[in-house]
Amino acid sequence: MDQERRRNICVSDDPEARKVRTLFISDVHLGSKASKTDFLLDFLRCYDAETIILVGDIVDGWRLKRSWYWPQGCNDVVQKLLRKARKGARIVYIPGNHDEFLRAFPGTHFGGIEVLDRMVHETADGKRYLILHGDQFDVVVRNARLLAYLGDWAYDMAIAINVVLSMVRRKLGMPYWSFSAWAKLQVKHAVNFIGEFQKVVAEEARRNEVDGVICGHIHHAVMETVEGIHYINTGDWVESCTAVIEDIDGRFELIEWGKRYADMPQPRLIGPVEPVRIPRQVDMPTALDGLSVAERTPA
Repeated sequence: MDQERRRNICVSDDPEARKVRTLFISDVHLGSKASKTDFLLDFLRCYDAETIILVGDIVDGWRLKRSWYWPQGCNDVVQKLLRKARKGARIVYIPGNHDEFLRAFPGTHFGGIEVLDRMVHETADGKRYLILHGDQFDVVVRNARLLAYLGDWAYDMAIAINVVLSMVRRKLGMPYWSFSAWAKLQVKHAVNFIGEFQKVVAEEARRNEVDGVICGHIHHAVMETVEGIHYINTGDWVESCTAVIEDIDGRFELIEWGKRYADMPQPRLIGPVEPVRIPRQVDMPTALDGLSVAERTPA
């Protein structure tokens, strides 16, 4: 297998992580049962980045307020990021609406992780990108907080359905597929919202006189040009499991980690399995078989 292909299908125990310049991750939602922490840990093991930019909603404060849920996988993700910071990676945390409590600490460092409200990132080839979460341009989040919470509850229900379907598909040997992501794209209003969101965020980038913008928030990963601005959305780690990398030469690449798992061969049941019946007692032959009682008795 050639080196490039080997790197692209890197597994968690591969000792040679792919070196990249910058890694962009958003919408992990640690504290939510839908967070794919195992997928994200596998991804973080496979990439060695000089800079990691967390583009909001890494911790889901909204859900943690309703009920506390923090399994070991959440700790593992936090520890993995802190370990990368200790090894020299620059890590910047740009809060979103679900972890907005961190917006009160701009410029603060937590264990080597720097908190910023927004930033401008310069690529290896000299282009400038505005980095923000994007909830600032969501009318529902800004002006109708109660409606936003209701929408979040409805989204939780879709995620719960997604979890059940994923479990069934896994038992049947079928690849990962996101029902919630599919359902969202079937709703006309959601599709229109995505389009309008992209235009508004691109306009903000134009006002800041940059070449492009990198954001998250709407859980829809894409890289495209919107009215002359290079628009990049990092997606999420509860549905599609996507991230964006900047290679050493400044090129951007959208990584679909969920699709990586879908492309892997899955075990399939080929027919009914007959149970193996084991007798309660098995008479094993011994060296004493065939001898008389007198001959078996020791002198």
